[in-house]
Amino acid sequence: MQIADQKVVTLTYDLSVTNDEQEKQLVEKAEADSPMVFLFGMSGLPEEFEQQLQGKQPGDSFSFTLSPEQGYGEYDQDALVDLPKQVFEVDGQSDPEMLQIGNYLPMSDNHGNHLQGKVVYVGNDTVKMDFNHPLAGMTMHFDGQVVDVRDATREELDHGHVHGAGGHHH
Repeated sequence: MQIADQKVVTLTYDLSVTNDEQEKQLVEKAEADSPMVFLFGMSGLPEEFEQQLQGKQPGDSFSFTLSPEQGYGEYDQDALVDLPKQVFEVDGQSDPEMLQIGNYLPMSDNHGNHLQGKVVYVGNDTVKMDFNHPLAGMTMHFDGQVVDVRDATREELDHGHVHGAGGHHH
């Protein structure tokens, strides 16, 4: 079976990014015991990532590079935001464990959109959050193999994500 829309795809891969010295640096591995499993065409992954995999079959290897524009965009300085420290308080108390530099926190904007923000600075009255994708501004190199391709179930299509092994559990 070939990778196409409405198929559940299982991959193993190494993801490297180009660092400041223009060298590849390994940042993520999806191995056989914890592969990446996603619903093709509904994954929320960069469009070019999916295009590079389309038509491949179990056992096929892949190796491709995505520029920042093809991936998660350029790093946006405007996505660095100072928020009042009170935003992070519950019943008038802030949790020092939560406000650790490097922590990712689930948040929502004024329109109810869900965001992940990274704590980059904690001051006396404000917290600087970075709402860029962690891979924004990076050239990504993928090397891997297609492990499995199957038809998505009606429930998976209705919900827009994979269920069961490697997927979402309700």
